[in-house]
Amino acid sequence: MAFGSDRAPRLSASERERLERLRNATQLADLVDLTGVGTEHDAYFEAKGEWAKLRDSELPASTPTGDLPGDSVTVDGERFVVHGVTHADTDAERLFIRAHVSSFLEAGDSVYCEQGIRPMYFQDIGGVCEMDDYRWALAECEKRDIDSHLDGTVGFDSLVEDVTDAASQFRDAVFSLIHSDGDGYSDAFRRVLGDVASGFLMSHEDAAMGQDFESFARSKQAAENPRLLGGLQRYYKRMFLPQPLEREWLRRHDPELELVSHARNERMADYAVYHNEADTSHLIVGAAHQPGLVYYLERHRDGHRHVDDFELAE
Repeated sequence: MAFGSDRAPRLSASERERLERLRNATQLADLVDLTGVGTEHDAYFEAKGEWAKLRDSELPASTPTGDLPGDSVTVDGERFVVHGVTHADTDAERLFIRAHVSSFLEAGDSVYCEQGIRPMYFQDIGGVCEMDDYRWALAECEKRDIDSHLDGTVGFDSLVEDVTDAASQFRDAVFSLIHSDGDGYSDAFRRVLGDVASGFLMSHEDAAMGQDFESFARSKQAAENPRLLGGLQRYYKRMFLPQPLEREWLRRHDPELELVSHARNERMADYAVYHNEADTSHLIVGAAHQPGLVYYLERHRDGHRHVDDFELAE
């Protein structure tokens, strides 16, 4: 299924100014003033729609590539490149990513990955460092006395999130039916059906996680053809508001889910900055984490975040 949103940048001066105002918002209350709607709930959705349109025009076009796409941020002279992947455990993605990671290591670069990705893709490749983001999230849930859905009883090499319920399983089943190639639908009609299903089936939490039909379909496609990872990455860049806004929204609706999702972006950025010793480091994470990780690396770059007291999660 093809998606037609890979545009070239063409923002007007007023649109750029508007986008920067949204980009600089740090709390949901700011969105009420920016959008002019009556409640923070309505302002959140109004801002997400406007942000997506503006970002769609700002972001460079995405075309299939044999490279592993990523976003680069330089912090104190060290270059960090964040690569978003599907981590769907497909042979196609495994071979694609391993080839690139091997070349990174041969060049003397550091490679860090989201916890859980290393045993999936890099178990036999020395030099790939698994971060402690899941372990940290579980510790934070315990510290804050939040009943956790994370199962840590079998060790962190096979740690999994069990945050799905009947509603989310039903949503994925519907998305799978729409995405199926065997029903005779055109791509355009599939997208329309997907948008309708997203509107009916997505929860408030799903909105902050980017779990709509387009993310589902793009992830499926990229897992089988990793040359399409750039399009999946671009989708999340235009769908997620700046991290403080998505985190506040999600924290209000499900504080545990906020810890095991967007909060881990902050943790992974801190981990990489604190531990890195190479001129260039590559961070391999789920594509939904990429925009947040870049946000927090930019906070480090601009001197707004420091990790002098960083401690590993036990």
